[in-house]
Amino acid sequence: MEFFDKIGKKASEAYKVTADKTGKIAKETKMKLKINELKSEINDMYKEIGRKVYEKHVIEDEISIKKDLETECTKIDVLSDEIEELLEQCLSLKDKKQCQNCYKEIDIESNYCPNCGEKQKTQEAEKETENKEKTNDVNNDANEKENNENINNDNNENDDSDKNTEVQESEQENIENSETTNLEKTVSVESDIDIEENLEDEE
Repeated sequence: MEFFDKIGKKASEAYKVTADKTGKIAKETKMKLKINELKSEINDMYKEIGRKVYEKHVIEDEISIKKDLETECTKIDVLSDEIEELLEQCLSLKDKKQCQNCYKEIDIESNYCPNCGEKQKTQEAEKETENKEKTNDVNNDANEKENNENINNDNNENDDSDKNTEVQESEQENIENSETTNLEKTVSVESDIDIEENLEDEE
């Protein structure tokens, strides 16, 4: 009985390994198909860019195609990033990674590339670099936000300063008007006094 139990366990383990490999192969195949589709889309975009450039060359009128080209290039960038992610996933399924220098497939645990001899970054070092980049991005966003707030505060202070200046000017104008009115009253009173004195002299 023990003999048959051992055979059963080994058969079960072999089945699991086979199923696992088959599952990985199926996933890899799907990813490779997707990669080919994305590459085909990128090639179509290259053709579209070439067509637009040639049309601009043939048509002598001044036509700006910069915006169209930027749109197509942005799409290509997005698709290229997607392809890169899929390639990394394919490699990880095989416990492989890409050499950062010659781009050959090497074992995921390799510290040096067997093809070109380049020292490889460990996954921990790569994660640390990514975390540093994320932290820098967050800090940059925070600094940018703070700068914008400072600019807004400066603008508000300038607005308040302008308002204060306007109020002061208005108050000064009121004072000047008041002084002018008082002066006019004084002149008027003095004029009345002169008239009265003249009348008394005549009498």
